[in-house]
Amino acid sequence: MRTPLFFGREPAALLSLVAVLVKLAVAFGWDASPDVQAAVNASAAALMGILIALAVHDGLGAAIVGFAQAALALAIGFGLDWSADRQAVVMAAVTVAVGMWDRTQVTAKIPAKQALPLN
Repeated sequence: MRTPLFFGREPAALLSLVAVLVKLAVAFGWDASPDVQAAVNASAAALMGILIALAVHDGLGAAIVGFAQAALALAIGFGLDWSADRQAVVMAAVTVAVGMWDRTQVTAKIPAKQALPLN
């Protein structure tokens, strides 16, 4: 399978551009800690994961959960003051919601009539 292109470029090239732009911004006055810089780059990578999953029609649910994790890390890097418990509850809700959506998108290889009974 061919790597999908975005804006005529491969995803790795675009992620490199984001990383360089973050470094440039910091060099020219953006007062971002290394943690915030890492969170911005992680969020860009997670977003690219969603775009790739959409382009190749595979693994979209996992990409969305990864993006949610990166976005939460970014928000915390920018000062969101949530306890670990609150973060876990939000991520659990995202995971369950994506799982429920995935369930409507997946077809079992074995028809229900052929599946083994649970009792």
